[in-house]
Formats: sequence, C-alpha cells, structure tokens
Amino acid sequence: MASNGMRKYKIASIPADGIGPEVVNATIDVLKSMQQILKTFEMEFTELDWGTERYKKTGEYMPKDGLDILRKFDAGLFGAVGAPDVPDHISLWNLLLAIRGPMQLYANVRPVKSLPNVPSPLRGVKEGDIDWVLVRENSEGEYCGQGGRTHRGQPWEAATELSIFTRVGIERIMRFAFDVARSRPRKLLTVVTKSNAMRNGMVLWDEVAAEVARDYPDVTCDKMLVDAMTVRMVVNPKSLDTIVGTNLHMDIMSDLAAALGGSIGIAASSNLDPTRKNPSLFEPVHGSAFDITGKGIANPVATLWCASEMLNWLGEKEAAQTLLRAVEETCSKGICTPDLGGKSSTKQVAGAVASHIKDLTGAA
Repeated sequence: MASNGMRKYKIASIPADGIGPEVVNATIDVLKSMQQILKTFEMEFTELDWGTERYKKTGEYMPKDGLDILRKFDAGLFGAVGAPDVPDHISLWNLLLAIRGPMQLYANVRPVKSLPNVPSPLRGVKEGDIDWVLVRENSEGEYCGQGGRTHRGQPWEAATELSIFTRVGIERIMRFAFDVARSRPRKLLTVVTKSNAMRNGMVLWDEVAAEVARDYPDVTCDKMLVDAMTVRMVVNPKSLDTIVGTNLHMDIMSDLAAALGGSIGIAASSNLDPTRKNPSLFEPVHGSAFDITGKGIANPVATLWCASEMLNWLGEKEAAQTLLRAVEETCSKGICTPDLGGKSSTKQVAGAVASHIKDLTGAA
C-alpha cells in the first residue's frame, strides 16, 4: 500500500523485440493516464532491456539472475521476442521459455471474442458468437525441452523430441480450467486431446480430466480430438466456451482462435502462476512483426487487453473492466490500425482509448 492510501504495484516492462517496444510503451502510457484518472492505484514501471539486442551484445537475452530480478515485481508486461537474424529456437528458449517454466507460470490463458467493428472471417458470425477462454498447459507437455540430437552431420542423424505429461501438471491445469469454466455464465468446458494416437501421455491427460470433472458437477464437460476441434471452432463456434489443452495443441489452436475472432493483432495472453508465488507475465500473441517495426502502425489492442488482464489479476477488477470496455468501444468507432482496416497509428489508438476512459469515468 502506498503512503497516500492508494494500492501500489511494481511492474516489470520487457518490451524486447520488433513492435514490442511500440505496443508496450503505448499501453504503459494508457495505464499511467488511467491511474491519474481513477486515483485508486499506482503503478511503477521498470523497463528491463531483455531481448535480441542485448543478446547480440552480451550473448544473453537476460542476466543470469533474471528470475530473481523478476520476483521483485508484482507482474510483468511483455512485448515480443524474435528477430530475423537469430534462429527462433534460440530467442524463445533463452527468454520467454526461460521464464515460463522455471517460474511455474503453468496456466496460459488466452481470451478470444469478436470485438465491435472487427469482423470475423467466418460467414454468419455475429458479435457475441465467439466468446472463448483458451487455457493452455504452459510448463511441460510437448515443450518440456527434453530430447536431443545425435550423429550430427551423418545421413543417419537422429533427433528426438520428448513430451512429458505428469499427473500433477495435468491435474493443476485441469482444476484451473474447471474453475475458469465455473466462473463463466455458461459453465462449459471442452477438453482437447489426441489420445487415439498418443496412447500414453494423452491417455493420462484424459484420465485425470475425467477424475477432476467429478469435483465440478456444475460444469458441463466434453472431450474433443484436436483435429476435430479445429473443425468445430470453424463450423460451430457458438458451441464453445472454455477450452483446455496441451502446450502444443493450444499454441496452435489459440492462433486459429485469434484469426477467427478477427485478427491476431487483438489476441492477448496471460502466463499465470495460480499459486501467486511468482509474478505473472502478460503478453500479446502477435509476435515481433519486423515487417512493420518502426512504422508506428502496430496494433496496440492485444497489449491493452493484456493490461486489462493484468489489472484483473492484481485485483483491480473495476479498472480492468473499464480499460477493456474503452478498448472495445474505441474499436466500435472505427478507430483502428491498418491491420483492422483503419487508418490510425499505434499512438492514436492508445490515445483514443485513454480519452474514452475519461469519458467512461466522468473525469474532467
């Protein structure tokens, strides 16, 4: 608590690469404006220079004590990682995955819904038809990092990629997903699997899901093979609400979901530690987008949505709702970046959102 009675939070800003600095800085401007308007909380932002430029200079994306540094904050706002001249597996494993796993940010949450004036590419989809929460297991599964390569350079060179599914890892993400489903009006959960072909890890996944379901009799639960699920998302989107799946399956499906919702430029995600032993990290899904870096036209909606999710996670629920409503209503006015068919810049969209927050709160 701050000395003036307002709730105070320390936020790590990690803009990183590409359009990351543009969307993160625009979002921080909105949050600073918002806290001046509401006068109920304060956020102190500290920018960390973790990213590809640091890697090129020092050989490290983040310092060796990076996790200890992060643990001093209440939350983190992340931009994007990746650069054309550095292989993706190097950038990802040395920054984002180096944070998610060790800090046990095991619940990746990606809300998707059709926003006003952001039409879905699906015919006949109306506003409200797509309103999903995708819950992704974020610490093990296909991205556990186990495996290796041998006989390098030989015709018989071999590479193995090992997926690890633990009972504790499955149970905790299932309980988290059931809790999310229970908190939503429809109380529906779809468990995504591939146990017809993956007869060990995914069978355990199904078994644990069925066990956990018994503790949530108020939640209607069904199971879908991942390939059939992609069809259902396209053909019958209204039948879905909360969806839970493995690290790889939901990584792919969440991008499909974002596209069906209208644009990956509006897709937000949260990397959560539900135990709250570690600070959670909030990041847009869109990536570094070097093709538009520096042009001032990057879509800030995803990062603004991330900020709303961050506020909600910190307990600032009213502020979170106000921010998301301001984003939605700004989009409804057609104030959008070019990827959504608009003509506004990153800063203009962020400025319009900040201005609309004033209108919503009646601030002078």
